[in-house]
Amino acid sequence: MRQAMIISNPSSGREEAQQYVSQVQEILESQQYEVVINETAGEGDATNYCLSACQDGCDLVISIGGDGTLHETINGMMDQEHRPRLGVVPLGTVNDFARALNISLDPEEAIRQLRSEQIHKVDLGKINDRLFANVVAAGSLAEALFSVSSEEKSKLGSFAYLKEGLKDLMNTPAKQLTIEYDGQSWEGESPLFLAALTNSVGGFEKLSPEAAVDDGLIHCFVIRSMNVFNTVTLGTSLLFGNLKNHKDVDYFTAKEVHVRSTDATIRTNVDGEEGPSLPIRIRVLPQHIEVIVPEEV
Repeated sequence: MRQAMIISNPSSGREEAQQYVSQVQEILESQQYEVVINETAGEGDATNYCLSACQDGCDLVISIGGDGTLHETINGMMDQEHRPRLGVVPLGTVNDFARALNISLDPEEAIRQLRSEQIHKVDLGKINDRLFANVVAAGSLAEALFSVSSEEKSKLGSFAYLKEGLKDLMNTPAKQLTIEYDGQSWEGESPLFLAALTNSVGGFEKLSPEAAVDDGLIHCFVIRSMNVFNTVTLGTSLLFGNLKNHKDVDYFTAKEVHVRSTDATIRTNVDGEEGPSLPIRIRVLPQHIEVIVPEEV
């Protein structure tokens, strides 16, 4: 019999995760899976559960939770010879990975979509010694995201990030960055560097409209300056998918990127979670995992 593991974060989605576990279990058992259910209780649990699934030869792992739960889950697949297929039931505030794959943001519908036989091979990124699914941010926005409260995220969703980010960008001086990518380099002052794998970043589905989940590329944005005069135009460009064309933004794609700075410690944000400080090395792992996606209409 095929083996499946459900990894559930009981605190996700206003603590609604538990009510969905039995629905997922019922679907998997109807598909002749033997199901193991694991609930996270602390940091790193989802990674350890998924690592166990890989080492035991599990066929399928279902992540029930937000982007943080998903981030931990995929890190359990790092450097593993066997990687199970992945199913996602999004319960978080932003759910960038689900958005990029057209997985429903309604948990009930996402659970029904797990019956799909459609599989998509999806890129992952690697930053230093950890994997990521969506985005790496370095600079003042990355640090601003740590201060967004759960209450703000629940009320405003992705706009909570935009509000905090733009406020901090305007009040924080640019940092000296050196960015090397695929034999080229960029050097200068910037308050924000973004490296995206998918079109959806922070809930804004048009930030990088050219990005595809399987294109084997990192889509990079360097904001050169941020002030009260260009905040509005940058925000408009972000909302309408024209960020790469803004006069204060440099855009490029790459397979590997190195970022360093001579300034004081600059932290990163990785898939919405606190990441390593600079310097960082980012590379793409093309079509690294298989994900259950909705049947094509």
